[in-house]
Amino acid sequence: MEAPTQRQLERFDADGYLVIPRLASPGRLAQLNQVVAQQLVESIEPAEYEADLRYPGAPAERDAPGGGTTRRLLQAYARDALLRQCAEDPTVLRTLHMLLGNELRLSQVHHNCIMTKQPSYSSSTGWHQDIRYWAFERGELISAWLALGPEFPDNGCLSFLPGTHRMEIANERFDDAKFLRTDLPENQKLIATRVTPALQAGDVVLFHCRTFHAAGNNPGADDLRHAFSRILGRREAEQQGSTQRRRKKAPHCGAFSFDNTTRVKR
Repeated sequence: MEAPTQRQLERFDADGYLVIPRLASPGRLAQLNQVVAQQLVESIEPAEYEADLRYPGAPAERDAPGGGTTRRLLQAYARDALLRQCAEDPTVLRTLHMLLGNELRLSQVHHNCIMTKQPSYSSSTGWHQDIRYWAFERGELISAWLALGPEFPDNGCLSFLPGTHRMEIANERFDDAKFLRTDLPENQKLIATRVTPALQAGDVVLFHCRTFHAAGNNPGADDLRHAFSRILGRREAEQQGSTQRRRKKAPHCGAFSFDNTTRVKR
């Protein structure tokens, strides 16, 4: 893929997400899926389990049926050289440079992971912003999500609320876990704007850390879904020129710290 067009950049500014189709080749996807499958079978830590989060649809506890179902393989960047190469994909980095500026950092914390939606025992995730996981001073963070297989509503794919990265949402519209309350009419109206892009294997979706998104569970018997997710942000506090003008359109939030990060280059 060539560099993103101005129209694509403008769509990201407006919607808070952008799909880059067919980024990974079939051969690369086969290699990545082999690595992920092996690490899941061997239960290589660190990992996060569905039963620990207790999201809707998850097993109630570890010793319940499906209690050992993995939700995320954490610290993906350090797990395998192939994942490190994938995290530093030139097309993704070129797009992120145009959105965020010159010096990028890849976070080594929460969203440096393999996300899984395993059959039968996976859970659904309510409407949330990724910035809720961190204490960043500035919201100049973008998640890069690589679909390792097809993603569609029936196996728990992502949905987005376009333009919500620009919005300020009052605290009372969230529950205690920082999910949007679905019982409030104003939230129901917002959720009605949802967009659910079906992803093919090899597609990448970039989304702003303030863009509300959600994902369903995977009720299928044998359709295992994987995705490689990582978060990247910019290092400098200020940026000049058109990039600064573009990023000012979304408000900042959270304490900015780049501890546990890796610098990535063009």
